[in-house]
Amino acid sequence: MLRSIKHSINVLESVATSSFSAWRGCLVVKPAVQPEKPLVLYDIEACPYCRKVREVFTALHLDVDIRPCPKGGQVFRSEAETLGGKQQFPLLVDPNTDQVMYESAQIVEYLFRQYGGRPVPGYYEEKVGQFIWGAAGSASSELRGMRVERAKRPGQSLHLWSFEGSPFSRLVREKLCEFELPYTLHNLGKEHWTEAGPAFQRIKPGPYKPAPGGKRDAFFQQHGRVQVPYLEDPNTGMKLFESKKIVDYLEKEYAL
Repeated sequence: MLRSIKHSINVLESVATSSFSAWRGCLVVKPAVQPEKPLVLYDIEACPYCRKVREVFTALHLDVDIRPCPKGGQVFRSEAETLGGKQQFPLLVDPNTDQVMYESAQIVEYLFRQYGGRPVPGYYEEKVGQFIWGAAGSASSELRGMRVERAKRPGQSLHLWSFEGSPFSRLVREKLCEFELPYTLHNLGKEHWTEAGPAFQRIKPGPYKPAPGGKRDAFFQQHGRVQVPYLEDPNTGMKLFESKKIVDYLEKEYAL
């Protein structure tokens, strides 16, 4: 009972985080072609600068391998330092172009130009005071996804279907970050404004059917619905919808 109440409070706090971020990272701006080799992001979920980069991955419908680097982490921080020369996040590694870069603004511009074939849209440009709103967004979620928690190491990376602005998905990403669990982030952003709203009550009335040929359509064909978060853990064979079920599973399976 208390866990359910706490989870509901966390959802409301996560809604506030999305609101402070102006709900960027919900709609797809331009679906990009997935590169031959997966991009890698060394990331802290609660960091406002990392959030800016993850928003763009959703805007471009790009998947990315996440290497969580929470404060106090021992798993990927030294690896990031070896690659880039310092422990600063976000750190993007693109093996397709041999790019290794820090600084969220630089990464945002690179992603839009390299994979979107366009300059940064105004909605995603860096603005005066944006960090303050981003920091407020992190604070509203009690800085979950900032500091490490002791956890077991998985043999294989997990897979999470999500989009950045989803309050429910954020709760799962926070736990994955705290546990330093590597995962492939499969972005499943909204492809049209009529898809706005939660999975059970979108703006457009009637049965939901995604546009044919897109990532959402492929997900729909496989699962019979489009709902995030959705987690697959190849280490155990577990496949789960619903943020509370996923968070409970991660704590039961990996917490020490």
